[in-house]
Amino acid sequence: MNNKIVLLIVMICLFGHVNGQTTTIVPSDNDTRVITTGIPFTLIAPDARAAALGDMGVATSVDGFSQQWNPSKYAFSETKSGIAVSYTPFLRELVDDIFLGNVTYFNRLDERSAIGASLKYFSLGEIEFRDRENDPGTTQKPNEFSIDASYALKLTDQFSMSVAMRFLRSDLRLNTGLNNAEAANTFGVDISGFYQSEEQAYKDFNGRWRGGFAIQNVGPKFRYDDDGTENFQPTTLRLGGGFDFIFDDYNKLSVTAEVAKLLVPTPPITGIETNFTDNNGNGVFDEGDDIGERVVGAEPQIISGRSSDVGFLPGVFQSFGDAPGGFREELQEFTWALGAEYLYQDAFAFRAGYFNESEEKGFRKFLAIGAGFKYNVVNLDMSYLFSTAKTQNPLEGTLRFSLTFNIGAGTYNEY
Repeated sequence: MNNKIVLLIVMICLFGHVNGQTTTIVPSDNDTRVITTGIPFTLIAPDARAAALGDMGVATSVDGFSQQWNPSKYAFSETKSGIAVSYTPFLRELVDDIFLGNVTYFNRLDERSAIGASLKYFSLGEIEFRDRENDPGTTQKPNEFSIDASYALKLTDQFSMSVAMRFLRSDLRLNTGLNNAEAANTFGVDISGFYQSEEQAYKDFNGRWRGGFAIQNVGPKFRYDDDGTENFQPTTLRLGGGFDFIFDDYNKLSVTAEVAKLLVPTPPITGIETNFTDNNGNGVFDEGDDIGERVVGAEPQIISGRSSDVGFLPGVFQSFGDAPGGFREELQEFTWALGAEYLYQDAFAFRAGYFNESEEKGFRKFLAIGAGFKYNVVNLDMSYLFSTAKTQNPLEGTLRFSLTFNIGAGTYNEY
């Protein structure tokens, strides 16, 4: 009896090796786990100064566009109030009606507090739909915008914090008449802080330290229709620091470094239950095997990592340790930037910056340069971007301008 059982087992094994038809979880083609979110236009640098420094602004000195990076800096403004406007063409080499516009207002209320507000509008131009060649068709204009307001307060003579509330509206889902698409609305909160030391005397120059942090776009997920997928906001952590070399009353050089990370869960590695032919009889799916049909009713399963189907707040904490590649992949999710700004007589500025993102997480790498001019109460800034990655940057070859009107310049003395 025992011999018959052994013989039966051997025959079953031989049969399995000959036919090799089995079921396994075959990984999907998702080795590159780029984190995607809704309303990504909030991550685009709206002003030319920040763009010239490599898309940074959390720890740079205060300017009219601080609302976009770190409103805490307004508590250190020497100008009583100001209005800043900018216009950034997008994909200029392909179309001429995609752009990002921004208007910002700030007001320093007293020695310790300040407020700010801004409107950011992103237009994707006109898209025309036609059923037939001679059909007049219909035109749609997808767009996104945000409105925010902030309050900054000095907690000490060198440190301030701020909180900002933001309303966001994304009208990107195109209505073809066959869906119930509508604009998505949500809100977000920013929390930031800024440190600026007193001017200190060194051997050959004076100097001043700067530091800042910001947690931006903390808010609920949103969707474009009742049955659609929920989208994360681009919740972002920014950390930066810098130093001002003050050589004399006319010449100053500021250097700044910044790192940033999306606080959004990393997509896991998933697979589907699939029939395959085990050609080499090793019992596992590999390159030499043929994929058959997907098992009916099988849903994608997580092979490595953690599910990203979580709320926005758990997602913030999960984002620090859920990368399937472990600590090495978590580090790849940080971007970094270096920037320098030379200022002469507080009237002319020359800037340069570099931005770096991992090849596995988006592959944005670029060098930027720019200049700034101040005449009476008006600041004019410009920047230009050179992509250093293999993939083309949508802002490559675009000259960007921003304008700031300072009202009550010199009202406060912070330097």
